Amino acid sequence: MGFGSYDESEQQEVDADFDDDDAVQSSSTDHDGTIEFENGASSDELLDRLKEIKDEE
Repeated sequence: MGFGSYDESEQQEVDADFDDDDAVQSSSTDHDGTIEFENGASSDELLDRLKEIKDEE
């Protein structure tokens, strides 16, 4: 079969037989804290750098 071709025989019904116990519990990785980040640059320095980037384009 060539690239981009469609064949209905490849579209099978998948039997998803698994237990919920085996599934990943996404709530187990929740984070209820805060995050702080310091980049060491002032707002003016960041704006100047942004202007430089835009001028390069």
